[in-house]
Amino acid sequence: MRAVIQRVSRAQVTVAGRVVGSIGAGLTALIGISGDDTGKDAGYLAEKIVNLRIFDDDRGVMNLSALETGAGILAVSQFTLCGDCRKGRRPSYAKAAPPQVAKPLWELFLRELSTSGLPVATGEFQAMMAVELVNDGPVTILLDSTRLF
Repeated sequence: MRAVIQRVSRAQVTVAGRVVGSIGAGLTALIGISGDDTGKDAGYLAEKIVNLRIFDDDRGVMNLSALETGAGILAVSQFTLCGDCRKGRRPSYAKAAPPQVAKPLWELFLRELSTSGLPVATGEFQAMMAVELVNDGPVTILLDSTRLF
């Protein structure tokens, strides 16, 4: 699983003109699920996200996690994170999990995030979404459950 994590002052997801998820200050997590991902990947990524120390402490140092600040998390499924752009000009999505594989892992990931006790909002799986956010910092972190980067 891959994630693009952004520290935000606010964020929301709209589907067909209707807001389906929103948060104030917190994290937006764009999540890509590969065909070879498992529940272990979902658990690893959820735990990593809630414990990332990317919020400022009272000295202005990024030393606090979402768990320590009570930050909200807006999670959005995004298969394009599994795109391979190394060859040619059009991304290949061959490594992205098909919906029947990705959806149960997505739901497991959301359950794992929710066990943190933090407020979790989501987009809508397999929908065309408009994601709006105000990146705070800017702070953007890339994660990969295989520790590729």
